[in-house]
Amino acid sequence: MEVSPISLSAIEPARDTLPFEPSFETWRLLSTTDRGDNNTFRFILGNEIAANAAKSGNISPWPDGARVAKIAWQQELGADGLVHPGKFVQVELMVKDARRFKDTDGWGWGRWRSLDLRPYGENVHFVDECTGCHMPMRDNDYVYTLPITSAHLNREEIVNNAAAALPASLPWQPLGWRAITIYVDPRTRTTATLYGNDAAMQVVTRGAAMGESHSSYPSGSFLALVTWSQRDDPHWFGGRIPDRLSLVEYVQISSNTDTYHAFVGRALNKEHVGVKSAALRMKFILGLKPAWLP
Repeated sequence: MEVSPISLSAIEPARDTLPFEPSFETWRLLSTTDRGDNNTFRFILGNEIAANAAKSGNISPWPDGARVAKIAWQQELGADGLVHPGKFVQVELMVKDARRFKDTDGWGWGRWRSLDLRPYGENVHFVDECTGCHMPMRDNDYVYTLPITSAHLNREEIVNNAAAALPASLPWQPLGWRAITIYVDPRTRTTATLYGNDAAMQVVTRGAAMGESHSSYPSGSFLALVTWSQRDDPHWFGGRIPDRLSLVEYVQISSNTDTYHAFVGRALNKEHVGVKSAALRMKFILGLKPAWLP
C-alpha cells in the first residue's frame, strides 16, 4: 500500500497555537510503553535538551526547552506470535517553558491524530484534558514517562535504571541510537526495541510503503535488537514498561559479510552462536518492519 508522505512543515498548530515539531522523528528514544489498557504501543522521544536531561537525571523539574513527543500505534498480532505496531494513531507533544506556559503547569501541550495529523480538539480548551490527565504526576513535573537512563535520583520511580543497565563492555551502546520499531512477545512477557545507527536510518524513511520491511541496509549499518523483561508501569494502570535486560543482539552490515553478535542474560555475556542460528536471527532482525510514521 503506497502512502504519500505529508509535509510536516505544513501541519497546523495545536488548538492552543503550539506549533507542530517537524523534526520529532529524529529525536532520541526516552522509553517505550506497551499499553495493555487500550492495545497500543508508544515511543516516547525527546529532543536534545530532553535527552541530555534524562541522561543526567535533571528531570525534577525538566529544563526549559525540553520537548517530548509520544507516538502511538495500534497493536497488531503477527503470524510469528509477536505483537507489532500496526496502524498509526497520533503524535502528542509536551514543550517545557515555565514562563510561557505558566497557566498550564509550565508545559505546552498538543495532539495531532491520524495519518494527516489533524490537530485534536475543537478549541483552546482541549488543553484542559491534558493538564487534568497529567495532574497525578505533578510531583514528577507532570511527566508519566520513566526515562531509560543510568542516572540515579533519590526519589523512587522517577527514572528507569534497570532497563538502562547495559555494561560498558558491550561493543556498541545502542541506547544512544534511534529507534526503528518495537514488539512484544506475550509468551515470554518480554519487549524488544530495534535500534539503528545513522547509516541504518538512511533507509528507514518517513512515508515509505506501509508494511514494507527494510532488509537492504547500507554497508556501515549497525542494528541492535534490545530485549527486556516487562513490568507493570507504576504510573499507568494497564501499561507495561521495559525492566531487566535479557538479550542484546547486533547485526553489522558490511560490503563483504554481515555479522551477528549476541549478549545474553543479566550479565549480558557474549554467546557463541552457530552459523545457521546466526543466519536465522539476522534474517529475523533485518525483516522487522519499521513502525510507520506519516
